[in-house]
Amino acid sequence: MTEHVDSNQLNDDVRYRFEYLSKFLNFTPDDITMLNDFALILSSRIPVITDTVYRKLFSFDITKHYFIIRNHDFDKSSTNHETNLTLESAQMTFRKDMLSKYLKRIFTEKEWNDTFLQYLSQIGRIHTNQAGLTSINVDYIHINALLGYLESSLIDIILSAENLDEITKRAMTLAINKLFWIQNDFFSMHFLAGPKDNSSARNKNIKNPPSCCLLN
Repeated sequence: MTEHVDSNQLNDDVRYRFEYLSKFLNFTPDDITMLNDFALILSSRIPVITDTVYRKLFSFDITKHYFIIRNHDFDKSSTNHETNLTLESAQMTFRKDMLSKYLKRIFTEKEWNDTFLQYLSQIGRIHTNQAGLTSINVDYIHINALLGYLESSLIDIILSAENLDEITKRAMTLAINKLFWIQNDFFSMHFLAGPKDNSSARNKNIKNPPSCCLLN
């Protein structure tokens, strides 16, 4: 039997959207368990991963220039010219910390409740021009490329792990792939919404919105 999916509700209800994606991708509690297990492997490697990610972003001028823009939560002096900006600059240390917190949360979350789904949604929204003072408009091509690069880096950790059997490696790899497709969708829905689309639940404000952690 064909299941009905309400297109309007997909755009208005983050939980409904997630449940549709979960069914389509076969994302189950077993995948969440695999993500939690992977968190134990990833934990000690997070500093290396964050450094690698930002080195990649610094390797192109089109992505590096986003880091000149001041983050609304950053209260220290910042470099305002690309030639003076390094990976050791104060604002880059701040952003590495934000990415570290993001990675820890998405892999240790045990219950994907509405609060967590709103968190994933807000991570996407703050990279558009829809989030007020917390936002910066990053072209989606860079978000898409970054998520792909980050996913590949994490999968490489799994494939290189000598203490995991092939069944576990496969399960973790699939879980990570599904996670990033869901997160990617929670980015794209805000980019596709347009700046005037402020009525939907995807724009619902959450307490203590996350600081920018990827490209701003």
